[in-house]
Amino acid sequence: MKKILIAALVFLLQLFNAQNVYLTKVEKTYENTDKSLYKIHETKDAEYLGEVEVQGFSKYDDEVFALIYKKAKEIGANTYILKPFETINGTNQNFNPSNYRLSLYFLPKAKMAEQTGYMYIFASSDKDQKIAVNGKDYMISPRSYIVLKTVPGEVYTISTKKLLGSTIKIQPRDNSSNQYFQISAAKIRSDNTGTGGLNLKSGDIIGLESSYGDFLSTIYNQQKAE
Repeated sequence: MKKILIAALVFLLQLFNAQNVYLTKVEKTYENTDKSLYKIHETKDAEYLGEVEVQGFSKYDDEVFALIYKKAKEIGANTYILKPFETINGTNQNFNPSNYRLSLYFLPKAKMAEQTGYMYIFASSDKDQKIAVNGKDYMISPRSYIVLKTVPGEVYTISTKKLLGSTIKIQPRDNSSNQYFQISAAKIRSDNTGTGGLNLKSGDIIGLESSYGDFLSTIYNQQKAE
C-alpha cells in the first residue's frame, strides 16, 4: 500500500509539472542556419513564420526553452515576440506561466535592434533570493529578475551572501553584449540538447547563454533594481 501511495504521489507531481509545447500555426518556413533565438520588441522588418503555444507549468525552464527552440527551428525562426491572449472585452490578459503564446519570426541579424551593455540576474528559487553586486544588496522575488547597467572595464562581484554560497567576478570588455546570470538555491539541471545554454557554473550562480537569458526575461517578472 505504501508503494502504491508513493507511486500515486510521483504521478501527481509529474502531472503538475507537465508542460507541452505545440507549433499551433505555420504561415511559412524559412531556410537558414541561424542558431540564435532572440526576443524582439517590434516586428518591423521581421517576417512572420508561425506561432508556438506552451501549455502547463514546469519549473525546469531550460527544458521548456529547448522544446520551444526545437519548434522554432523547424520553421526557421530566429526571433519571437510574446503574443498575449485576449479577454472577452478585447484587452490583453496578464502573463500566465502555465499557458502562453510566442509569435515566431525570421529577422536578419543586421536589422536586430539589440539593447546591450546590461547585466541580467534571475532568481529561480521558490523563495526570495538575496544577492549582492559590488557590495550593494538586492532582494529578488521568485521567478523574477533585475537589470543593471554595466561599464566596460569595471569589475563586478556577484555574491549570494550565504555561508556556503558562491561569489564570482566578471569584467565586461565592451558594451557589445549583455551578461546573464541565474541564482538558484537548488541544483539546476544542465540541458543535454545543447540549446539551453547553461555554462560558467559556479555553485549557485550560473552564467547563461544569451538566447536562454532572453527567454527568461520573457517569462519572468522584472523588478526595479533598488
